[in-house]
Amino acid sequence: MKQVKRYLGIVWILLAPTVIYFLLSSAIEHIDSKKKDPINDPVIWIIILAIFTPITIGLMIFGWYALKGEYNRLPENSKDS
Repeated sequence: MKQVKRYLGIVWILLAPTVIYFLLSSAIEHIDSKKKDPINDPVIWIIILAIFTPITIGLMIFGWYALKGEYNRLPENSKDS
């Protein structure tokens, strides 16, 4: 199980920049000054990027800790922290 956690840590680390790349490329592709469709509004894309960027950074940090083995021993109760 420890190895699975480490492999998934690598997956999370690689997934985070990939998600940011696809979000940025979609934003660049869909933003249009004519605003014929609501998805082309730049305000929507700014909100999407502002919400998902910290989430993906957290995903990368989570993957780093999983790769380092920080989650190998989990506390049994609240006194074991």
